[in-house]
Amino acid sequence: MPIKSGLITIMEKAARKAAPRLRRDFNETEALQVSKKGPADFVSNADRAAEATLREVLGHARPAWGMLLEESGEVKGEDPDHRWIVDPLDGTTNFLHGMPHFSISIAAEERGEVVAGLVYQPLTDESFWAEKGKGAWLQDRRLRVSARRDLLDCVIATGTPYGGHGDAPEFMKILGAVMPQVAGIRRFGSAALDLAWVAAGRFDGFWESGLSHWDVAAGMLLVREAGGFVTDFRGKDGMVERAEIIAGNDQVQSKLHKLLAGAIR
Repeated sequence: MPIKSGLITIMEKAARKAAPRLRRDFNETEALQVSKKGPADFVSNADRAAEATLREVLGHARPAWGMLLEESGEVKGEDPDHRWIVDPLDGTTNFLHGMPHFSISIAAEERGEVVAGLVYQPLTDESFWAEKGKGAWLQDRRLRVSARRDLLDCVIATGTPYGGHGDAPEFMKILGAVMPQVAGIRRFGSAALDLAWVAAGRFDGFWESGLSHWDVAAGMLLVREAGGFVTDFRGKDGMVERAEIIAGNDQVQSKLHKLLAGAIR
């Protein structure tokens, strides 16, 4: 039975306090699909309400810490060495369309390094969490990345360009290189959960570009603490600066990196 630190306890408390409102609002989206205006404004309000709850709980627990939030941006704190990195609703489009795949992502950063992270799925009550040097966990079960080595046995997750966002030509080159080499590619729409699922061995690997820090901060730590590797498309440690990421076990991550590098060379 793992012993959770104060940081993880705070993050779980915050996520679980925000979750009931998200679950309730999610159940309302189905009725809103038939409205002419559509549920976009409603979902934006749900996103902001969840963020407000998370800010309240995290701020009360660590009042001097700063925050980096998807909706509100950066909030400076008195303590320059610590901050929370928060995505209150990762998978907004899924939420908008009544698709039950979204998450809350919270990370704790110390002097620029993520030292603890949590990805919480409000509908399944799955709490993926990790601390630097202490492993990755799903509730009280230790997580390990997939042991598969042959890409032809692997299911790989990704995110796709949409609505003018992202580099579609580059993505198509990468897709053309990866697709023939793997057992399948999935696009589920929540990068935080995708990375948590890599840590849990549900996905064998993951790649995506155009992600923000709050999308990946907790997930990257989960993968690493589950024994996996995370790099940018160049095979280096520029995931946040370059907004690109490849994740998997040592073999899968390396093979994906070679395929991506060759596709975009």
